[in-house]
Amino acid sequence: MEESVSDRPEWTVQPDLASRRFGGTVLWATDELFAEKENLVNPWRPVHQAETFGPKGQVYDGWETRRHREPGDDHAILRLGLGGVVSGVVVDTAFFKGNYPPFVSVAATAVAGYPGADELREAEWEVLVDHEPAAGDTENFYRVTSSRRYTHVRLTQHPDGGVARLRVHGSPVPDPALLDLRALDLAALENGAYVTGCSNMFYSSPNNLFSPGLAAHQAEGWETSRRRDDGNDWVTVRLAGAGIVRFAELDTSNLKGNAPGWAAVSGRSGEGEWVPLLPRTRLQPDTRHRFALAAGPEITEARLDIYPDGGMARLRLHGELTGPGRETVTARFAETTG
Repeated sequence: MEESVSDRPEWTVQPDLASRRFGGTVLWATDELFAEKENLVNPWRPVHQAETFGPKGQVYDGWETRRHREPGDDHAILRLGLGGVVSGVVVDTAFFKGNYPPFVSVAATAVAGYPGADELREAEWEVLVDHEPAAGDTENFYRVTSSRRYTHVRLTQHPDGGVARLRVHGSPVPDPALLDLRALDLAALENGAYVTGCSNMFYSSPNNLFSPGLAAHQAEGWETSRRRDDGNDWVTVRLAGAGIVRFAELDTSNLKGNAPGWAAVSGRSGEGEWVPLLPRTRLQPDTRHRFALAAGPEITEARLDIYPDGGMARLRLHGELTGPGRETVTARFAETTG
């Protein structure tokens, strides 16, 4: 992607598979006396107000366990909102300075259906991060090299302490048995699409465009900085598989003074030429626009152009996977679960 220079690992631009925004949840933890385990998957940055005390001590926006007086470690089990291949994890200890774990581990497993915590504790877990050192009040980055699809992760603190967030970045891999391959949003992350390029992500990630549900506020969409030239901003997305788009939904909800004036959608197959799907069209602020598209070609990638800049809450591209597209979806699932 095209973006400003950053010292963050490249894999952090991928979706956070564990985020509450995608339906991630924390099923169980050994202890959460000081701060609730559910905070681990909050999509927003951790916040902190010093000297804010409750009945159990300083209030933290994270998961914090009591001090151990006996041998042992603390664990939390999370169900990913999007099952997929993990590229790396971030153990964020923001604001935990004298009470963070000196070492952490992360393991993962793939279990069909919706198992409970008791079943998951008995599952076979593959270690992704093995007893690595962690620093306090810091985003700790750990690259993962496994090519398997996972549905759950387990965070271990050695031996105890506080973690603000656990981010599990990777590529979503849907189960084709749970998709209607004849009618779906070809651009949705949960269906296996992924962002391939972006002109600007100053305010927020373009991954937000393809997230499930409606955006609750501006920060849950994609918004660019203000342009001071004659160009325009854009984002490209690799579709779940080759398909034909029949409807496009361009949602500017919550964007009132910063919605684009116009937008266009185009598509292409492979490295071919871009073909217009929706010509440059006037948009209204804070509006869900839905457009029926003329019969178009099979495409594997789509491009949204906004003019000149601004924000978009969601982009939906509803259509049907073609034969090659269905093969792509089923093959990727097989390759990552075999």
